[in-house]
Amino acid sequence: MRASPPPLAGGETGPDALRPLLDTVLGALRDGAHARGGPIPAGGPDEVTAQVREALGGAVLPETGTTPTAALRTLVTALAQGAADPAHPLCAAHLHTPPLALAAAADLAASALNPSMDSWDQAPAASALEDLVTEALATAVYPTAAYSPAAYSTAASPTAPHPDALVTTGGTESNQLALLLARERHGPGHAVRAVVGANAHHSFRRAAWLLGLPEPVTVPTPNGTLDPVALDEALTDLPGPLLVVATAGTTDTGRIDPLPEIVALCEAHGADLHVDAAYGGAALFSDTHRPLLTGLDRARTVTLDLHKLGWQPVAAGLLAVRDTADLAVLSHTADYLNADDDTEAGLPDLLGRSLRTTRRPDILKIAVTLRALGRTGLGELVDRVCALARHLADLVEKAPGLELYEHPTLTTVLFRPEHADDTTVAAIRRTLLTQGRAVLGRAHQDGRLWLKATLLNPHATPGDLEEILTLVAAQTEGSTDR
Repeated sequence: MRASPPPLAGGETGPDALRPLLDTVLGALRDGAHARGGPIPAGGPDEVTAQVREALGGAVLPETGTTPTAALRTLVTALAQGAADPAHPLCAAHLHTPPLALAAAADLAASALNPSMDSWDQAPAASALEDLVTEALATAVYPTAAYSPAAYSTAASPTAPHPDALVTTGGTESNQLALLLARERHGPGHAVRAVVGANAHHSFRRAAWLLGLPEPVTVPTPNGTLDPVALDEALTDLPGPLLVVATAGTTDTGRIDPLPEIVALCEAHGADLHVDAAYGGAALFSDTHRPLLTGLDRARTVTLDLHKLGWQPVAAGLLAVRDTADLAVLSHTADYLNADDDTEAGLPDLLGRSLRTTRRPDILKIAVTLRALGRTGLGELVDRVCALARHLADLVEKAPGLELYEHPTLTTVLFRPEHADDTTVAAIRRTLLTQGRAVLGRAHQDGRLWLKATLLNPHATPGDLEEILTLVAAQTEGSTDR
């Protein structure tokens, strides 16, 4: 007797098929977190691998499967038990946010319906939603949407520009797309060269390599931000075409380059400007922190990541462009997806919205979040985590035996035990990881290694911040005793 196929997530019976499985998943998430007992599993990589191997029961692809409930319960529990949980207030190493529950719920709906964003007949409503939401977010980045002729003499459109945005997997893809658009604007025989700060994200060098562009020119960042004097010298000496890359929220310190000065230099030298605002771009939602991004709307392209200060499940990246005409070079035809006669008949063409073909409707969770919280609600979350970072910096300054690197621009705080060498600092971080007690990052600045706390959990409390410092102090004393 042939077994009936397992139920599907979508369709008329989808909700009924999902409901009992969701109860299993939620219970497994709870049980796994309880078993973990902290922000990350104790024991290190070998212990975690052993637990996962045990959960698989010795066979990733068994001859005969278990029940759906058993498989879900076992493996989701193992995943949760072995997770670095960004919702735990002592998990503060990376730009790794605890996702909003409503965004995770929306992501479930997207998975159940499974639209594929490569043709309209696979994603009718999702494609319309993406069009509306990306336009709104692009307009938030470019509220005036007016080119300066001096800065944008190669503007793709002689008419008033119209902002737009593409959905990406994150900052790396967005930055790669920005370099691709810059390359295509100038055409063969005019290889555009990126000019980046020493603080720029590593993805620009990889993107230049991938796209066959010259190695980016690196400009010093003596104070952690792009030096306008050094940038002016570089732009004076280098032949064009040039794409200047500024950063609004560096991964190591959260600093923001002096955007108004950089804009003025780009205009003076006829260079295009891309701003990597993957980290800091969400400051646009905050009345308090929006002035940090003054000049952002003068960039030709801007990277945003709402799975950072937007509290979305990965992935939720965007590349905003000042003029949608710049995206025309991405046009591509595959007859089974966007045949000319279908497009002429009014069916939207989605292939030019990404370099990917099959892609998820990541816009749904973003749209739900924007609708539920609004700009002010998101701005309040940004303000809250920035305030937590300032509070942690104050605690470090008052704590005996600890040294603060600088007061935070966004939500990143660097600190270290006084008089400790780099080996000790690195060992403290790894010990806390192995013990499963805290997840802190690391950053080299001014020739020394620092512990890095990236505070993105709006539910963290001052007591949680004090616990982080207490744990570091205890490890410091232990290393001194030895």
